[in-house]
Parts: sequence; structure tokens; C-alpha cells
Amino acid sequence: MSSMGAEPGTVRPGGRTARVRAAVLQAAGDALAEHGFAHLDLTDVARRAEVGKTTVYRRWGTVTSLVADLLADMAEQSLPRTESGSLLGDLTANARLVQRTLADPRQGALFKAVIAAATGDTRTAEALHHFYDTRVNEWAPCVQQAVDRGELPENTDTHEVVRAVSAPLYYRFLTTNSLLDEAAADRAAEAAVAAARAGAYLRSRGM
Repeated sequence: MSSMGAEPGTVRPGGRTARVRAAVLQAAGDALAEHGFAHLDLTDVARRAEVGKTTVYRRWGTVTSLVADLLADMAEQSLPRTESGSLLGDLTANARLVQRTLADPRQGALFKAVIAAATGDTRTAEALHHFYDTRVNEWAPCVQQAVDRGELPENTDTHEVVRAVSAPLYYRFLTTNSLLDEAAADRAAEAAVAAARAGAYLRSRGM
């Protein structure tokens, strides 16, 4: 097993399956970041992970299934929300987390590869949507707390506010070569808070 194996004594008996999955998903993420979805190959992933290719083919079967599992794991492993006591503080923490992820050379390349693949592959698109739904659901309570504190209008769509924080960061990430820095993250959070306070994200009355 490669260095992805857990430290001695930290794995429950029977934990080999979890170790194999972790090694394979790490290898898949590395390969995606380096070469993109089109060149992702299960045999290469097995070699990188130092796992038998039969194991990889039996468990995942296709590149699409492997990428779906990678995204599921990323959603599970993502950092929990930060609660600062203010909406701006919470959403700034969210924006900076997104910014750090996209600005990271490996993670940024990985997301570009998966987003590109999702435009032409339904299973990958579904997995990507699930990833973002998980992250939005994690942070939406911060917005609901702001509603409860009276910071935002009563009928605010909490999920739309969270999406509004990430949207300009992803747009800049995918359409420009400019540096995605903390200043961009802070502006995104400030803009989302200002718009939410102004009632831009109210649910329609029919909902």
C-alpha cells in the first residue's frame, strides 16, 4: 500500500476496503487534475494507488462511476460550516473556503476537469449536483440563523443566498486567468449579504 494507508492503530479491523477506496480516490483525483476526464483510465488509477486493477474494475467498473464516488467522498470530507455569529462573518468564511479550494493547483484543476466532464455526461453531472447540494445544505443554516436574528427578511431563500456567494468566484475561476484571492472572496460575501438584506433572494409567494 502507498502512503495513503492510515497510520497503524487508526484503522478498525476490516478497514482494508476503506483504505483501498481512499487510495483509489486520491489517485483518481491526482489523475483528473493532471490529465482531465478524457484521459482518466482505471488501469492507470490502479497503478497509482498500488491496488490491483481487478479490484478497481470490480468495485467501480467505469470511469464515470469512479468520478461519481470521488465527488461523493469530497462532499463527505468537506469542512463543516463556520458560525461566527454574524451573517457577513459566516458567508465570508464560506467564500474564503471556496476561494482556497479553487485557487489550489490540484483542487482547482480537478474541479475544472469535473465541470467540463459534467457538461457531456449525465452521471457526472448528477454527482456534481449532489456535491453542490451537500455543500449548500451545510451552509444554509447560517443564513436561516440570520433570518431568525432579524438580519434578513423573513421569506429569504437561504439556499439561494449561499449559492450567490460562490457564483462570482466560479465565474471568475472559469472565465478568466486572474488571481482568485481573498479580496475576491470577501467581495462575493459582501455582495451576497447586501443583496440578501435588500430582499433580492425572497422566495416567491407561491412557494
